[in-house]
Parts: sequence; structure tokens; C-alpha cells
Amino acid sequence: MRGGRRRAGAAGRLLSRPKLLLFDFDGTVADTFQCGLEILNSMAPEFGFRRLEEPDVPLARDMRTRELIKFLGIPATRLPKISQRGKEELNLRMDSIQPFNGMVDILRSLHADGFRLGILTSNSEENVAVFLKKYSIEIFDFVHTSSKLTGKARVVRKILKEHKLKPKHVLLVGDEVRDIEAAQETGIHMAAVTWGYNSRKSISELNPDHLIEAPEELRELVCGFST
Repeated sequence: MRGGRRRAGAAGRLLSRPKLLLFDFDGTVADTFQCGLEILNSMAPEFGFRRLEEPDVPLARDMRTRELIKFLGIPATRLPKISQRGKEELNLRMDSIQPFNGMVDILRSLHADGFRLGILTSNSEENVAVFLKKYSIEIFDFVHTSSKLTGKARVVRKILKEHKLKPKHVLLVGDEVRDIEAAQETGIHMAAVTWGYNSRKSISELNPDHLIEAPEELRELVCGFST
């Protein structure tokens, strides 16, 4: 892809087998969008922001996180409390959350092939743990959470340091613009999936290293190198 707003520090396309596959959770592994939308709208009257009605959903998928917050009129001072409440409400509904079609099989296959797997999410560790146990995919080396909606780059750097990895050895798999921005800011590789929260249009504009249309494409991408 050409013409995107790729940052100067972006890693570029994979040239060797990654040592760590780092997955976003919501919108990448777990299909939480509809449930998250219901929770968001249920909190709107209490916290004083506008509901995200169905006609506005396509527009919202094109927005970055800060743009969506502004569009909904969410006060910055209340954002931490809203985020925490959202995680708590989601915890009550985790039994209804399903993985994206084909994702469980791909994760098991990648694990069997010897890849190290990690999760980087703004969701809670408790919610992720419930989901992984339900679908028998407790195969991740770690789950790291980012308390801030736009703070993933900081956590990526922490992961690199803790696991003694160079940026070129890590592939982040995510569905949002903020995932691409974190990858490009830290110099790790990025595979953006098209089935999550942000639209294909919005993620394509940032020119991610790889664009993944279906889970099986991820396996094709990372397994084409000699070990």
C-alpha cells in the first residue's frame, strides 16, 4: 500500500519469523463490539454523553479513539471511571462473548508451531482470563493491560524490555488505528485485521505493514520463514 501516513519508525514488512506474536484482544481475538456498544449506550445517561446510535456506527468505525470520545461528548475527567465501569459491565457478560470465526484454531496452530503468544489489551486481565478458559486457549505466555486507551506504545516498550526482545522480532496483531500507531511508534511489525472495531478504510490510511482479511492469512504470513 502507498500513500498512507506511515511513521518514520515503522518496521516494514516481515523479513524473518517473529519471535513473539502480540495480540490485541477486543476486536481481534474476541468479538466484543456489539456488547461493548450496548454497555456504552447504557452508561450514556449517567455520565452525560451521547449514545452511539446504529446510523452513526459506520462513521464511528472510521474514527480514532480521541475523535470518537469528542464525537460522543465524553468528558476527559470522567473517562477513567467510564472505562473501568465498562470493563466491570463486560465482565458480567463474558459468557456471551465469542471468538471471531477461525481464530481459536489459528491460535492453537500457532502455539503448536512454537510461536510465543502474548496479549496486549485495554480490557481487564480478569475478562481475558474468563474468555481464554472458556475456549480452552490458555496458551498465551502473558497478558499485559494498558490502563489508558491510547497508552499502548508505553506497554509495548515494557514488553520488549521484560522479554529481552528487539522490535524487529515482534509482530503486533490488532484491529484499531491506535494499535498501528503504537507499532509504528515503537518500531515493531504490525498486522492490521479488517474484522474489528476500526473500519478497513481507517486502518488502511495508516499503511500498516500487513493487512489481514481473515485469520488463516495470519498463519500464512508468519509461517513462511525457516526457523
